[in-house]
Amino acid sequence: MDQRLTFAHSPCPNDTFTFHAWSHGLLPGAPALEVTLADIDVTNGLAERGGADLLKISYAALPHVLDRYALLPCGGALGRGCGPLVLTRPEDGPDAFAPARLAGRTVAVPGDRSTAYLLFRLWAARAVPGGVGEVVVLPFAEIMPAVRDGRVDAGLVIHEARFTYPRYGLHRLVDLGAAWEADTGRPIPLGAIVARRDLGAQTLRAAHRAAAASVRFAWRRPAASAAYVRAHAQEMAPEVVEQHIGLYVNGYTAELGEDGYGAVRELLGRAAAEGLLPPVAPGALDFPGA
Repeated sequence: MDQRLTFAHSPCPNDTFTFHAWSHGLLPGAPALEVTLADIDVTNGLAERGGADLLKISYAALPHVLDRYALLPCGGALGRGCGPLVLTRPEDGPDAFAPARLAGRTVAVPGDRSTAYLLFRLWAARAVPGGVGEVVVLPFAEIMPAVRDGRVDAGLVIHEARFTYPRYGLHRLVDLGAAWEADTGRPIPLGAIVARRDLGAQTLRAAHRAAAASVRFAWRRPAASAAYVRAHAQEMAPEVVEQHIGLYVNGYTAELGEDGYGAVRELLGRAAAEGLLPPVAPGALDFPGA
C-alpha cells in the first residue's frame, strides 16, 4: 500500500518489541508507518483530539474515543498476572498493610485516564471505606521515589515496577490485577490499539493484518528488535526488559479472541455501572474491518 499511517505508541519494551517489524518495513505489503513514541497519557490525549491514525491507548480511555476510533483485535496489552500494584512504605503495627489504611491518604497515580487508575477506583470503592484522600498525577518514573521519600502515602504503579519495587524498599499493598482476576475470572485489559474509523474498511483490515504479523515476526525473530527495544527501554536492566516482554506480549496480543473481548466488556460495563465511564453502545467494540 502507498498510504503512510501515523502511529503513536509507548516506548515500553512490549510495544517496541511488538511493532518493531512493522515500523521498520519488515512486513511485505504492510502499510508504511510514521511512528511517534510517547507515554500513554500523551497518546490518550492524542486519541481525544484525533491526533494520529493508529494509537496505543488505555482501555479506560476507549469509551471516550469510540466515535472516531475502532478497537483493533490485536496488538494491545491484556493478560493475567500483569495488573497494576498499589505500593506503600513498610510501617510497624498490626494493621500496617490493611487496605483501609488508605482512607484519607494521598495516592500518586500515573494518569487519571489510565486503566490502572480505573482498576484502582473500582477496587477502592469496596476496599477503602470512606475513600482515599488526595489523588495526584505524577510521571510514572517519579511515583516510587515519591512513596519512598514520604511525599505521598501510596503509589499506583504499572509495567516494570512489578519487578523493581523491592529496590525502593516498598511494600505491595495490593495487586489490583490479582484482585480483578479473583473477582471476575477474566484477564486484565490494560492497553488497546485503536485506528481511525475514517481510514475505511480496506485500510483497517490491512492495519489489523500488519499488527498481527508484527507480533508473530517478533516471536519468531526476537533478536531482530533487541537493539531497538534496548534503545527505548528507559534504562531498564536487560533481565527486566525480558520479564516485561514475556509478561505483556502474549496470546491476547496476537488476537484478543472472545476471552479478551469478554474482559474488555466486563471492565467497561462495570465502570459504566459505577458512573466512572460513559456506557459503550452495543456493537461499538466490533471491528469494522472484519
